[in-house]
Amino acid sequence: MALKSQQTLLILTLLVPYLFSAAIGGRNEAVGGWQPIKDVSAPEVQDVAQFAVTEHNKEASTNLELASVVKGEKQVVSGVNYRLTISAEDGGNSGNYVAVVWVRPWLHSRNLTSFEKL
Repeated sequence: MALKSQQTLLILTLLVPYLFSAAIGGRNEAVGGWQPIKDVSAPEVQDVAQFAVTEHNKEASTNLELASVVKGEKQVVSGVNYRLTISAEDGGNSGNYVAVVWVRPWLHSRNLTSFEKL
């Protein structure tokens, strides 16, 4: 009987990531792995980037303005992590930054995890 339980557990362990990937749209996104974002100009990506800049400005008392999203990656976790390379300006001085934002849409939650200058 214990062997059957172990086999069932093994099968479930192998199936859960596959089923989760299929449930999020079958986009072949590996659970836990970073996947490139093909269209960084998509409204969802631009919204996350603007959120990152706004939150960073609040936390660091800066006045950065989003110029563009240079590139991005998504990671499926309990929600989605976005790792975005952002071009931003502060009074004519421009620079690139890497921002990580954790989004949990079902909770209407977004958290700026990190924001670093390159």
